[in-house]
Amino acid sequence: MRSIVCKMLVPLLLLWQLPACAATILVFGDSLSAGYGLAPSQGWVALLSRELAPRHRVVNASQSGETSAGGLARLPEALARHKPDVLVLELGANDGLRGLPMTEMRRNLQSMVDLARARRIKVLLVGMALPPNYGPRYGAEFRAVYDDVARANRLPYVPLLVQGFAGELSAFQPDGLHPRAEKQDTMMRTVKAKLPVK
Repeated sequence: MRSIVCKMLVPLLLLWQLPACAATILVFGDSLSAGYGLAPSQGWVALLSRELAPRHRVVNASQSGETSAGGLARLPEALARHKPDVLVLELGANDGLRGLPMTEMRRNLQSMVDLARARRIKVLLVGMALPPNYGPRYGAEFRAVYDDVARANRLPYVPLLVQGFAGELSAFQPDGLHPRAEKQDTMMRTVKAKLPVK
């Protein structure tokens, strides 16, 4: 009888020792999160995945060139597939670079926040800034969209993904837009500090 009980307890003890996956974190962004110009293991999302493992699972559903409209079209399927507990929303930079209307970008970001919250998913909003050649007025309007959406929805918020090195030309790849590999850890730490998980 004792041997039977032991055989039943051993698998349960092994399961008890396995680390629980406390949260699934879905990173939903553009080339800044997709790791443009980097090896797959070098991007900030890959670094975050290693940093949070094994307790949390990080899924990267980012696509280079993605706009807020494209993200909004893709998000329902991504939420249904990955069933995240947290959505890291990093979109809008390509809207700004293409000179798209800020009203449209604001509406799309808000719709994505609404989609996540309807499923009881926490949202971390990640913002960006435009290069100075876009002019101070358009640049300020662009930044204000993130500020307004974060404030209106009381979201955890990273105002600037490239915080701490935005003005360092040497920190970016030759296109002047995508950070080099050595700055990915800084980006990861910036996002991690605001994640609504422990």
